Amino acid sequence: MSNKIKVLIVDDSAVVRQALNAVFSSDKEIEVIGTAADPYYAAQKIQKEIPDVITLDIEMPRMDGLTFLKKIMQQHPIAVVIISSLTASGTETGMKALEFGAVDIITKPQLSSREFFEESRIRLCDVVKAAAKAKLKKLKGSASIVSSPIKVEPKYSADAVIPKTTVNQAMLKTTEIVVAIGASTGGTEALKELLEVLPADSPGIVIVQHMPEMFTRSFAQRLNEICNISVKEAENGDTVIRGRALIAPGNKHTLLKRSGARYYVEVKDGPLVNRHRPSVDVLFRSTARYAGKNAVGIIMTGMGADGAKGLLEMKEAGAKTAAQDEKTCVVFGMPKEAIKLGAAQKILPLQQLAGFVLNR
Repeated sequence: MSNKIKVLIVDDSAVVRQALNAVFSSDKEIEVIGTAADPYYAAQKIQKEIPDVITLDIEMPRMDGLTFLKKIMQQHPIAVVIISSLTASGTETGMKALEFGAVDIITKPQLSSREFFEESRIRLCDVVKAAAKAKLKKLKGSASIVSSPIKVEPKYSADAVIPKTTVNQAMLKTTEIVVAIGASTGGTEALKELLEVLPADSPGIVIVQHMPEMFTRSFAQRLNEICNISVKEAENGDTVIRGRALIAPGNKHTLLKRSGARYYVEVKDGPLVNRHRPSVDVLFRSTARYAGKNAVGIIMTGMGADGAKGLLEMKEAGAKTAAQDEKTCVVFGMPKEAIKLGAAQKILPLQQLAGFVLNR
C-alpha cells in the first residue's frame, strides 16, 4: 500500500493538466492517479478510485467547478483545492467555493514565467499536503454526480525580509494594543468566526492569511460587511487603529512599524518565507520588535510552521500569545509547531480567541 497522497487533477486545459501533473509528480509524497477534462470525466474516475485530494478549475465545459464542488461535498466529502486563473471577476466565485467546502484556493501557474512557476510548485505541493490532512464537513443538502525537472527554491526564514535583532524598538507601555494574527488552511472561516464577534472598539488588528492576491481584497470586503469592526486589505502606510483589521494582501509581505505612538503597516515585496508570501513569521517578528509587550499574538489553523518562531519572538518580547487548539483547527500544523516551541501562553478553542483578544 502506498502512503502517497493520491491526487486527481480536473481542468479543461490539456496544457494545465500536463503542467500540474509534472508539478505533483516531482514531489515524492504525492501521486497523480488521474486527470479529467471536466467534472463528468472526473466522476467516472472517482467511481474507480477515490482520491485524497482533487484539484479543481472553476470554469469548465458541461459542468462548472463550483457546481461539482457542491455535489462532492453534499454526497461524499473529498478535500478539494481550487486552482484558478484568479481574474478579478472570479474572486466572488472563489469565496463561494470556500463556503461550499473547498480547503484552499491557489493561483494557476503562469507557464510563461519560470520563476513564478517554480514558486507555484512549492505552494501547490504544500497546499495539497495540507488539504490531505484537513478535517472535512459534509455540506447540507443532497446531490448526485452523473516536463523537465523543476528546481526547488530554498526555504527562507523571516531573516530574508526583516533581519533579527536584539534591539527592541517598542515603547515600554502604551494605551493601545496591537493584535497580530496568522492563519492558513481553514483560516478563512476561522477568522470570520473570530472577527464577527468582536465589538466595534476592539484593538487594532493585523492579519496574515495565506491566500492568493486579489482574493485577499474580496475576503476583506466580505468580512467588512458582516463584522462590527471595519476590515480592509492592507495598503502600505495604513495606520493600525482601534476598530479596524488590516489583512495582508496576497503575494506581499506585511510588517508592523511604529512612528512615535502611531502603529502602521509596511507592505513590501520579498522572497517566499517559510514557503509563503505573505508570511506570518515576518508579521510576528516585526510586531515583536515594534510593539513588544503592547501586542497580542495569535496563531491559528494551518499547515506547516510559518509563524511558530515569530510567535516565540513575540512572547519573548513580552507580548501575550495564544494558539488555536487541535479540536477546532482544520489543520493542526502551525499551532502545533508554535506549542512545541513553547511560544503559546494559552492553547484555546476558536470560540475563546475573541475573549483572549479583549481581556488585556
